[in-house]
Amino acid sequence: MTPYPRKEHYTAEDLVEIIRILRDPDTGCPWDKVQTHASIRMNFLEEAYEAVDALDLDDPELLCEELGDVLMQTAFHAEMEEETGRFTWQDVCDGVCRKLIFRHPHIFGAQPGLEGINDWDALKNKEKGRTTLAGDLESVPKAMPALMRAAKLQKRAERRLGQTPPQPDAAAQAAAQAAAGGPDAEEAVGRLLFEAVRLARAAGVDPEQALQRRNEQFLRQAAGADAE
Repeated sequence: MTPYPRKEHYTAEDLVEIIRILRDPDTGCPWDKVQTHASIRMNFLEEAYEAVDALDLDDPELLCEELGDVLMQTAFHAEMEEETGRFTWQDVCDGVCRKLIFRHPHIFGAQPGLEGINDWDALKNKEKGRTTLAGDLESVPKAMPALMRAAKLQKRAERRLGQTPPQPDAAAQAAAQAAAGGPDAEEAVGRLLFEAVRLARAAGVDPEQALQRRNEQFLRQAAGADAE
């Protein structure tokens, strides 16, 4: 048993200390102390999605709670890294502060050698040393939802190569091939969805959000059918 001081208000430092106690190999929580980055990877994604749900609901009490869960996940992973000696919670905070200062030269002043560069993506590529299209595209997280990732890939490619107009004919051809089934159906569906993302972006529509709203509409329609 490890008593922890009772306080009127706890801080981020308390959060880190509590996680350290939970991770103690001898006296820590049997579940918390054996977790790894891989074992709680999906927990991080789930907490982030729950925070976004709270945003969409415009529920401040729920949002406060869910942001706390996201912060806990961040601190948990940082503590695992501190245990290995690779970096600390302080390193995480230092890094994000430096990043914000670097990427807002219009607020904090340009860094030496970067005068005249005010675009967030250009500064990010400069910071990361990305000089090629392939390097820029490879940096898009693979764990992103597929529609969101397709939109991001297209946007980055267009920034370097110029805008690619929507191709309704290609989408229609892919739809017909997908409907026909067969061994190439999966590839055809992939092309159809990729072109649908391009069409959505050209219309100024977020494809991920559009599909989410369609999902909700489908749920309401299904609930209405049950009520009949």
